[in-house]
Amino acid sequence: MRTIEVKGREIPLDKEGYLRDLNDWSQDVAEQLATAEGIELTDAHWEVIELLQDFYHQFELSPAMRPLVKFIGQKLGADKGRSIYLMQLFPPSPARVASKIAGLPKPTNCL
Repeated sequence: MRTIEVKGREIPLDKEGYLRDLNDWSQDVAEQLATAEGIELTDAHWEVIELLQDFYHQFELSPAMRPLVKFIGQKLGADKGRSIYLMQLFPPSPARVASKIAGLPKPTNCL
């Protein structure tokens, strides 16, 4: 079983690096997961991460790319509700990578 260590605590991950228990998520865990993806989190990343978590709590699933883009566009405006914007923040697969960092399950239709 894969794990990451955050502040002296072992956090279990599944074989693809997603949290096994969503309750293990914290900002420190997100920072570590982002680092593993080669991403340094900025305010722009946190804005999307928080909206992803809102989406999950509202619909009980991690959004695929199209619903993610639409949801971000509705909440943050057309400038940020674009695939290219999300791709720049969470390459190479925004829905998959952002969900992982947000501590959510992998979107069901992501490879």
